[in-house]
Formats: sequence, structure tokens, C-alpha cells
Amino acid sequence: MREFELIRQIQQESSVPGEGVKLGIGDDAAILEVPRGKCLVAATDTLNAGKHFPDDAEAFDIGHKSLAVNLSDLAAMGAAPRWALLSLSLPEPDSKWVRSFTAGFRSLAQVHNVVLVGGDTTRGPLSINVTALGVVDAGKGLLRSDAQVGDLIVVSGTIGGAARVLDLLQSGTSVRDRELLDRPQPRVRLGQALTGYANACIDLSDGLLADLGHILEASDCAAQIDVSTLPVPKELQNLEEHERWNYQLAGGDDYELLFTLPAKNKGMLDQWREQLNLNLTVIGQIEEGEGVQCHTADGEIFKPVRPGFEHFSDLD
Repeated sequence: MREFELIRQIQQESSVPGEGVKLGIGDDAAILEVPRGKCLVAATDTLNAGKHFPDDAEAFDIGHKSLAVNLSDLAAMGAAPRWALLSLSLPEPDSKWVRSFTAGFRSLAQVHNVVLVGGDTTRGPLSINVTALGVVDAGKGLLRSDAQVGDLIVVSGTIGGAARVLDLLQSGTSVRDRELLDRPQPRVRLGQALTGYANACIDLSDGLLADLGHILEASDCAAQIDVSTLPVPKELQNLEEHERWNYQLAGGDDYELLFTLPAKNKGMLDQWREQLNLNLTVIGQIEEGEGVQCHTADGEIFKPVRPGFEHFSDLD
């Protein structure tokens, strides 16, 4: 299978008409039209085999996750997804693998009305880069830098389960349900609902403490977290509290939204829970100062074993 045959296969299996697409796959670049009064929001992520997904991950799941992590970034900005670009590096041009990968990518794209409009293919170690493009009303995007003292800190879904699954797999333990790790669900609808109500938002990819730290640094404030309130997935229910809290605070790969909400808007949480069928949990509060302090329900200070995931942290 040659490169242009591979490109044609991806085009045939992924390319569909979409809103604002003046020219899609097939030329040197796509031509897209941003609606009047909207701003373009762009996010890009690279996934490498053995680093961002296990070596035994199914092609369908890799396709899903490669788009999901980018849509999660758009969700954190309050953006509505529109288009995507895909760059695919493969050791060999395997038609069957590409078909399954494309099916996983397309299944999630269809849920969120995303159109694949271009990309690139090359030979090399398995690596996927996706650029996701969306739109948001001018001046309405959610930022990391707008958290205010007194804001509630809220997290969607549950956290820590994906990291636990990954640890079990890396230890050689068989895991029957890998969905939290292999098929994260970007909270696109929640992100859009938060605009006009939440002050700051970020998606959880590197661990709650690390990602919350980005908000605090950008907003020049501090936070208190009650670890006893952290929402628990079934993957962590049988662990001791301290081990569970470490997964939840520093595990990463959750792709949930963490946002700060003015106390006056707390009543919106029940409405969003019902409308979106989604768990939303208040886990702390924004304060003056700097850094994050974690404590238990009885006020005891809890210090996690590490702050979260960071690329190149093992390098001098």
C-alpha cells in the first residue's frame, strides 16, 4: 500500500461535507470559513506508541483517543468543535489497521460534528498528531487566567481511574475494562454550558494538582482541596484512601474538566448535572496566596507522593 493509496483510504472513510468547509482533503491545504462573530480556537496533541497509549492498544481505540484528547482541550475553552487535521506516522502502511483507526476516529467525530479536512502521512514509529479547530463567541472563551478568590473548584466525572488501569497494565495485570484509559469522553457540551458562568477552566490530562496549578499560576491565586470529596471511579474503590488519593491527585489521563465557579452560580450545577447526565463535584475553593493545600475531611494535611505527570521530567 503506497502513500497516496493510504491518503485516499483515509479520505474515503473520513471525509464528509461539513459546515464552513469550502475545500477539504485533496489539495495543499483546506479552506475554512469562520462564522461572523466567532473566534477560531485551535488545539493540537501528539500521541506516541508506548507513551500515550499502551503498545497493545486497539487501532479503533487509538483513533478515538487521538481525537478525544484534542476535543477535550477545545471543551476547556468553551469551544464548539468543527474541523480536524490528522498527521499519521506508521511503521508500515497497514490497510486493516488504518481502517480500524479511522473507524474509531470517525465514530467520535460524528458525535461532535467534526469534519476531517486534511493532514499528512509518513513512514516512521507509530505516532499520531491531531489538530482540532473549533469556534467560540468572540470574547466568551474560557481561560485559565480568570479564577477569582472565593470561586468553588469543581471537577466533572470521576478521576484517577485511567491512571490505575495503566499501572495495572504496566505491571502485567490483565484488565477487562480499559475504557477510561482507551476511550476518554471529552466534555464538549459541558464546556459550552460553562461559558458565561465559570471563571476559569482546564482539562485534566497531567493530573489534578498539575493542571490546577496551571490555573493558579495564570490567575495568581491559591487553592484548598478536600481530598475526601474527590469523585471515585470503580477502579479505585477497593484501594486504601491514601493510595486512592494519590491516583486522583496526580494520576493524569482523565480528560475531565476542572473549573472554578463563582459561589453565586453554584445552583447551576444541579441544572448541568440533569441536562448533561454528568457527575459534577465541588472539591475545594480558590483562595489568596499561592500553591495548593490538600486536606482530609477532619482537617489533616495530605501530601501526595508526586505532583503529576510532566514530559522530560526524567531528563537532566
